[in-house]
Amino acid sequence: MTDANSAADRPETPEEKADRVAEARRKRRANQTTRNLIGSLVASLGIVLFLVLVVVRPDPAPLAIDYVAAAAEAQASLGTAVIAPVVPPTWSANRAELAGSGGVDEWTIGFITADRTFLGLLQGFTDEQSWLRDALRDPGEGEGVRIAEVDWQLYDRRGVDGVGLREIALVTSTAESTIVLYGTASDADLELLATAVAAELPAAD
Repeated sequence: MTDANSAADRPETPEEKADRVAEARRKRRANQTTRNLIGSLVASLGIVLFLVLVVVRPDPAPLAIDYVAAAAEAQASLGTAVIAPVVPPTWSANRAELAGSGGVDEWTIGFITADRTFLGLLQGFTDEQSWLRDALRDPGEGEGVRIAEVDWQLYDRRGVDGVGLREIALVTSTAESTIVLYGTASDADLELLATAVAAELPAAD
């Protein structure tokens, strides 16, 4: 007991002080390393959460347009039939509206196909050739084709500069309107749309 009390009461030697200071520094460094590690983990988790919520999230689904309902409203407004073809469920409409150009009423539907290409339906309630030239940006001479028992004029300008979305087009007419199908889609999709439109046309006399 006397030796222990004597050791506790005696002054600290330089060697003991150095050891004590070194041990305190070691503990501080260990604590700092632990805090840094925790901070790094929190920061990493924050970055991962940001990527999941913001960067990697899927694109929002495009707004679906109910072109059939819009067609019913347009038909009631015009008092005459407008075309609303039945297309594959893998297609979607991104536009459906009744507007006008040069005093001519126009019914328009824009379709995005399964291949993410575009096809438009433009129904102008006129038989004026000037309206058709404006609608197709001066298409030139067409080629007569027959699709689904309906006669069409085909305008193929793929590879021509300045035609925009009117790379290829089909045109037919009824007693009250001129119908233009146009876009950037494949021949097969254009023919599919023409067939769907033909099913909507009044029977020939």
